[in-house]
Amino acid sequence: MKSNNVDKIELLEIPKITDPRGNLSVVEEGFLPYEVKRVYYLYDVPSGEYRGAHAHKEQSEFLIALSGSFEVILNDGENKKSIVLNKPNRGLLIPTGIWRELENFSSGSVCLVLSSGKFLESDYIRDYDEYLKYKK
Repeated sequence: MKSNNVDKIELLEIPKITDPRGNLSVVEEGFLPYEVKRVYYLYDVPSGEYRGAHAHKEQSEFLIALSGSFEVILNDGENKKSIVLNKPNRGLLIPTGIWRELENFSSGSVCLVLSSGKFLESDYIRDYDEYLKYKK
């Protein structure tokens, strides 16, 4: 069981280099508390659809809205917290054991995910009732 709770989850500022030609943000070794093992991104999410609806037993993930915006609903089994991601220089670090749902995607939004582990189906909890049992 993981004791992580949503009250401790906050947005992290990603270093930004400003330039009249365009800004640059960098996530490099040492920024996250883990080595990135997998990178994927969500895009073309139809209006009204949602993504996520799962928790990880071992993986942590860092989410960034590269374009547009979306809402992340975090749930630790007792408390919920909603965070809107809408800036490419701010990201959300989600620790293990937290249920997440992504919704309210704006048109053209892109969600980049930097994960601490490779895809492993056994790491996912995809049923909310099973998640609640896992948290107890």
